Amino acid sequence: MNHNPVIVSGGGPVGLVAALALAEKGVNVVVLEACAEIPTDLRAGTFHPPTVEMLDTLSIGQELLKLGIKVSEWQVRDRKQGLIAQFDLGMIAGDTSYPFRLHCEQHKLSRLAYQALQRFPNARVLFGHECVSFTQDEECVTVQVTSDGVTRNMQASYLIGADGVRSIVRKTANIEFEGFTWPERFLVFATTFDLKSCGFTGNAYIADPDEWAAIFVQPHNGPPGIYRIAFPIQPDQTDEEVLSDDYVQSRIQGFLLPDQTYDIPYRSVYRVHQRVAKNFRSGRILLAGDAAHVNNPLGGMGLNSGIHDAMNLAEKLTRVLLNNESTTLLDLYDRQRRLTNIEYVQAITIRNKKMLEERDPEIRAQRSQEMRDIASDPEKHRAFLMNSSMINSVRRAAQIE
Repeated sequence: MNHNPVIVSGGGPVGLVAALALAEKGVNVVVLEACAEIPTDLRAGTFHPPTVEMLDTLSIGQELLKLGIKVSEWQVRDRKQGLIAQFDLGMIAGDTSYPFRLHCEQHKLSRLAYQALQRFPNARVLFGHECVSFTQDEECVTVQVTSDGVTRNMQASYLIGADGVRSIVRKTANIEFEGFTWPERFLVFATTFDLKSCGFTGNAYIADPDEWAAIFVQPHNGPPGIYRIAFPIQPDQTDEEVLSDDYVQSRIQGFLLPDQTYDIPYRSVYRVHQRVAKNFRSGRILLAGDAAHVNNPLGGMGLNSGIHDAMNLAEKLTRVLLNNESTTLLDLYDRQRRLTNIEYVQAITIRNKKMLEERDPEIRAQRSQEMRDIASDPEKHRAFLMNSSMINSVRRAAQIE
């Protein structure tokens, strides 16, 4: 490597996509991943149209399309009333070459990106290596890396923190993580039962004041795939209770067939936050993905916005490192991605959650009618999808100077 590489802390989908985007442009890059292999994180698995577009500019785009399930329609439902509105992404076919949500587990994207990186001599992925601290000056970043109990220093031109919600990079840079944590946790499990037989599309959101739900079909090990379902669980419920067979079966039986026992391949519990870093840049330190912002999964925007970070940042870092353009481009990255996350991702996902869990009957009825009105009016339908598909958020970022 002819100059200090960009070091990426975190080998999840955002870190690996950022690394691949840099490597394909000729930037030297090293990825540090604390785990011994690519983490199999089952939380995210929805790629919106602009994200598919971005990934298709990389060498892995077409492979991801082959692995995923194209979901062209999604629903808003009510636990008691049933279907409220159905949205057709074909309505935005004039605005994107990919008028669908591509459903695919995020760890499959990570593996594609990792495999692609093996083809580049200017890229390395180091498993079992963790960034534990760093110092920086005007010339470089000195990254302290631990592996097998030994700590050594590595020099970087820039350090990208893509190391998740507990980001060491963000904490070491003393960047505040502004926002809040929802009091309830989420139970997420999957079933091999085909929900299409009950009228569901591959993605659906079910409103209920006590037990709303979100449903996403995933490819899993091949056709017909599995359905991942998220429920809220209250603070006083223990993990042992909510992960038990009886509890999980009762949750799915509550809105499907009550007398059937369902196959549940996996289940997990996690906390949900709505937070945005006060800054995405501190000198030669840059944040992306969950290290920079986190949100609830109702809308499938977290992973997508992280990939948008990765692609935006890779483009600007390439211009700084290879074209000798001004480092003020990195301040532009901060402005574009931070403001867009606040205006769109945080606002929309918070609104989605409040809509699903609304308790006031009159407000619930009003919002249901609003959804019906939007779905039945072609102009409103398209405008709604431009926001929910994240096309408007990407266009908004491009307008920020």
